[in-house]
Amino acid sequence: MNVVTFGGVTVGLCILIATLIGWYPGYRTLKKKPVPFLGQLLPFLLAWSYGVLAILTVGGLIGWVADTALWISNWLGDVALVWGVGGEPGQHGPTVAYVPLTQTGGAIVLLLTIGMIVGAKKSKYGPDIKRGSWCGVCLGTSAGVAGFAAVPLAQAVNWCGAALYGAVA
Repeated sequence: MNVVTFGGVTVGLCILIATLIGWYPGYRTLKKKPVPFLGQLLPFLLAWSYGVLAILTVGGLIGWVADTALWISNWLGDVALVWGVGGEPGQHGPTVAYVPLTQTGGAIVLLLTIGMIVGAKKSKYGPDIKRGSWCGVCLGTSAGVAGFAAVPLAQAVNWCGAALYGAVA
């Protein structure tokens, strides 16, 4: 499992900021009718949650893809920080303790992976799903608010998997 660097967190925050700026309808519009506009962020938020869960998987193809995406993001962010503002490469940011996914929790992540792949290819929200997943991978293991969200997400998926597979078996 890769550890996020300041560069990876920077890439994740850049994705988040770009998405929020592109989405922002304006103060007056948001004040008049907030629900439709907040609903536009839902695909990004759901995909972000999936990205957090994907980076918490410790093995298999899903874990390898998430680790590779984090490694590339760490590298891209480190290059941007070193060449852009003169920072130091490869500095690891503070991380949170991982909550391991159980066997049934991993099965739920596999089911979510199928949904994300189909949604990214067939839905009009494909770009939001891709950006949200990438952002979740980058920020899911950081020690900020996003990283702290990983613990309840993992617990919820573990519980959901136990309930689903316990009822099926």
